Formats: sequence, structure tokens, C-alpha cells
Amino acid sequence: MVNHELTQDQQRELLAALKARFEKNRGRHKGVIEWEDVEKKLNANSKALWSLSEMEATGGEPDVVRFDAVKEQYHFYDCAKESPKERRSVCFDQVAREGRKKFPPETSALEMAELMGIELLTEEEYRYLQTLGEFDLKTSSWIATPSEIRERGGALFGDRRYNTVFAYHNGADSYYASRGWRGVLKV
Repeated sequence: MVNHELTQDQQRELLAALKARFEKNRGRHKGVIEWEDVEKKLNANSKALWSLSEMEATGGEPDVVRFDAVKEQYHFYDCAKESPKERRSVCFDQVAREGRKKFPPETSALEMAELMGIELLTEEEYRYLQTLGEFDLKTSSWIATPSEIRERGGALFGDRRYNTVFAYHNGADSYYASRGWRGVLKV
């Protein structure tokens, strides 16, 4: 059983890292998000802190990039320059992984996201992330896939090439050393 609680020291360390990233990347927040408000919300949600620590531990470099005023939620996206290193070489989901005849990976993007308590970025969220910087110049990232596509064996991924953001399709059972996935946590 995985312990989903951080110690006080781990919480302080994580919050310090998130605050430093927040301060360093002010352009992602456009002056509408204040760190003190974010920190207050995080301190009241130990599950969210644990999920953020998992995002951090797998190379995601999470940062708060949106605030949904209607739901009063902060959205943390994986903001690593390239697809998070510890989340690459995975199929899209468990069905695809288990359906591979040769060399199935140990896990999949959706299985990892579920264990971490986060969701894959949607295409809209992925494109929004790309307005905040240049991401996935050498890698690609699985993104949430509509059921009509997934039922036919496909899955979507995105990347940035030729100064353009692309969303493509591939068989959900495919996996590559340069393809991982990016997530979002809504707190």
C-alpha cells in the first residue's frame, strides 16, 4: 500500500520548490494568480500535495498555470521542457498494454496518471500549455483521447515541431523512448 501522506519536511520542501518555480515563471500566471492563495489551498489538501510530489518525482516540473474562477480551482500542469523523463516508453492505457503481443511495457500513461491522482492533459489544455512556452521539441506526449478514437484502437499525442503544435494519432499500444505523457492536477 502506497502512503499518500507527506511528512511535514516533505511538504515544506515541495512547497518551496513549487514557489520557486512559480516565481521564476511569472509569465505562466499572467498576474491573476497569487502564490499565497495557491499555498493556502494546497496546505488544506494533503492528497493534492502528494499528487504534486509524484508529478515532481517523475520529472514533470508542475506549475500552476490556470485558475478556474467558477470552480475555484487552480490547475497545475506538467511544465517540463520535454515529456517527463520518468513517464516515457509507455502505451496509452492498460487495454493497449495488455494487448501487445511482444514486449509490453510495465505500465501505461492512464495507469500512471490514476495512481498519481491526476489526469492526462486534454488537447485543449496541451495547446494552452504551448502558449506559455515551447514544450516537446524533441519528445511527444500522450494526451486525453476521445472514446470514439480509443474504441478504434487509436490514441492522441502532441508535440511541437517547425514552430507549430501538432496533435496526431497512433495505435494506443505503441510506445517510444521519446513519448511520455503530461498531466494536470486541479486543486
